[in-house]
Amino acid sequence: MFKTVLFPIDESRESRQAVETVSDIVRIHQSRLILLSVVESTADQPDAMSSPDAVANLLENARSLFSDQGIQADAIEREGKPAFTICDVADEVEADLIIMGCRGLGLTTEGASDSV
Repeated sequence: MFKTVLFPIDESRESRQAVETVSDIVRIHQSRLILLSVVESTADQPDAMSSPDAVANLLENARSLFSDQGIQADAIEREGKPAFTICDVADEVEADLIIMGCRGLGLTTEGASDSV
């Protein structure tokens, strides 16, 4: 049913919590797993995820985590606005499903403005 699953990740707790769901779905559907990390560098809000080394390390750790579960994952690193980049990559890889962590903010002003 889901041939290709795209899993955008960052260092958030919500990304880590979504790993089990991703693993289950990929195993059940024997899907191809693609990990994506988006580097968004902004001059006014520098953070660890704007470092290419930090992103490369995050992707490698995620690949290892899935590999330990017997799941092969491809990794993609991109630069840009996360929401747009995730959609662009989903189109490029023909993803059937995108799984992301959720902060549970709903469609409040804060949730809508800060979410992907």
